[in-house]
Amino acid sequence: MAVVPVMRPFTALRPLPQLASRVAAPPYDVVDEEQARAAMLAAPDSFLRVTRPDADPWLDAPLAPGEEHEHGREALDELVRRGVLVREEAPALWVYQQQVPRSPQGARTQTGIVGLAAVDDYTAGVIRVHEHTRPDKEEERAVHVDVLDAHDEPVFLFHRGSRAVDEVVAAVTAREHDLAVTTPDGVWHTLWRIPSDTDGEQARLAAAFAGLEALYVADGHHRTAAAVRLHAARAGLPPDEAGETGGFLAVVFPAAELTVLPYHRLVLDLGDLSPEGLLERLGERFDVEAADAPVQPSQRTEFGVRTALGWHRLRLRDSGAAADGVRGLAVSLLQDLVLGPVLGVEDPRRDPRLAFVGGPDGLADLDAAVQEGKAAAAFSLAPTGLDDLVAVSDSGDVMPPKSTWFWPKPASGLLVHPLH
Repeated sequence: MAVVPVMRPFTALRPLPQLASRVAAPPYDVVDEEQARAAMLAAPDSFLRVTRPDADPWLDAPLAPGEEHEHGREALDELVRRGVLVREEAPALWVYQQQVPRSPQGARTQTGIVGLAAVDDYTAGVIRVHEHTRPDKEEERAVHVDVLDAHDEPVFLFHRGSRAVDEVVAAVTAREHDLAVTTPDGVWHTLWRIPSDTDGEQARLAAAFAGLEALYVADGHHRTAAAVRLHAARAGLPPDEAGETGGFLAVVFPAAELTVLPYHRLVLDLGDLSPEGLLERLGERFDVEAADAPVQPSQRTEFGVRTALGWHRLRLRDSGAAADGVRGLAVSLLQDLVLGPVLGVEDPRRDPRLAFVGGPDGLADLDAAVQEGKAAAAFSLAPTGLDDLVAVSDSGDVMPPKSTWFWPKPASGLLVHPLH
């Protein structure tokens, strides 16, 4: 019997509507320790207390390795005990809408379904991936969820489109919402509950998802793999001890509504090269042209480079040399033609000289990093196309690390999946 995608209802922990603005937080992996600490000082009930307990500004002493997960569990328990987070009375699916009213990239809206995606769908390849995961990071995330006894952040999935899903979403969003909040980045977040007794909508969604060929991971490869690890680790326990580990918290958006931004690169030092020497080496394969403003490439064979000499635009002379598939992606071309052979960055997953910059302010962040001396060079790239991501995922291939930056990202803390 063929395995088909499923999204199951779950009994959520969520903030009281009037407190949601105090809780909603960015995903744990898009803020550094300093940013997380500042966010918690500005909003002491921020869900970053759960997802980034290492940055807790009220710690008396630094946490020992491994203690951060227990500290996060204590923060989650406290939010529940004080009534900031409350538990729903019955399982439900949710419609989750994100709206960006204004930005340099223009206004946009994405509306998806929140529920439990199935571990079995992942192991069967029905949930498809486009990145390798690191075993140590998988284990760290699995321990985090195990100690919390909850999936605290949703995995960001997408599907290629479904009229049947769209029809249910349209009906639900025509009703009064259950929760709405605007986060400091200006994104509007709105949630509608779909209880089991509402016009058969849960059954209609189940049928709609069963009609899809696959779901695709946008963000959250390690969280997904960690859910599989935890499910296996608890498999030998009685069901009441194991908890609800067969599914993991996920939000599934339609591909047509998603925005993929570029994921740029920073090189912290140039080794034996000077900025002039770097541009000279780049000139062997590229046409190099000075630019008076940050460069945002529009095609995969074009790059921007920022050094102490300012911005330059790079155009690959032999554009026909760009292969199809993964090797032809902008991130692959930059790695294969520049980062590896010119700068000696052979392993982009582990080289400490390489850093990654994404998000709507990516170009400004690149500019600032070089201007402030935090990096010796910055490279801007064209975004990876969503069609390329789907093709790579369907083929079973993988992209280089940090190939896509989906934006906006789901907020953390609005819906939590307790395992018990």
